[in-house]
Amino acid sequence: MTASSDERAVLAAALAAAGPDAPTLCEGWTTRDLAAHLVVREGRPDVALGMVLPPLAGHAARVTRRVRRQPYDDLVASFADGPPRLSPFRVPPLDAAVNSAEHFVHAEDVRRAGDAPVGPRDLSPAVRSALWATVRLRARGLYRGAAVGVELATPEGRSVVRRAPEGAGTVVVRGDAGEVVLFTFGRGAVAHVELDGSPQDVAVVTGVRRSV
Repeated sequence: MTASSDERAVLAAALAAAGPDAPTLCEGWTTRDLAAHLVVREGRPDVALGMVLPPLAGHAARVTRRVRRQPYDDLVASFADGPPRLSPFRVPPLDAAVNSAEHFVHAEDVRRAGDAPVGPRDLSPAVRSALWATVRLRARGLYRGAAVGVELATPEGRSVVRRAPEGAGTVVVRGDAGEVVLFTFGRGAVAHVELDGSPQDVAVVTGVRRSV
């Protein structure tokens, strides 16, 4: 088992338990929308490109609508089974680098949404390590729009992801690796983190648009 496969199982279980019409933290998406997104992302590389390349967005939307009409239980089962044989996500290094955080964040998108959200899970050392590696790799790009310095701090380590420009302060985002990942990937409203910095600098960091 890997961190990615562990979090895949958690996400699939959360989707199954919530049913097809539950809210998620992905704005405008129900659990059915999220399940369809996950299946398309792994099973249709041509469509996955449309998620990041505007000229292909129409094709991606049409395919996703067709997939969304499939029985919900089939969508969840397809995702739980893992990427298809020819999917690039079958390559272990890519799976580890991308899917560990993807699956964790979307699992929390389901678990922490709605009228009865739940709190943080007790993550395994392997999952925490994978999440910390991912956030160190990607946070610099996600915080590039911040006009202040940003430092991430978890029990796994510390990382300066943006040095403070001259005359600006620094905000330290402190918490467990999973909570720092959630904050960094745009789920600050549900992330259990401490933000150390002046109120003005904290407002800058919380206002940076970033998502996954």
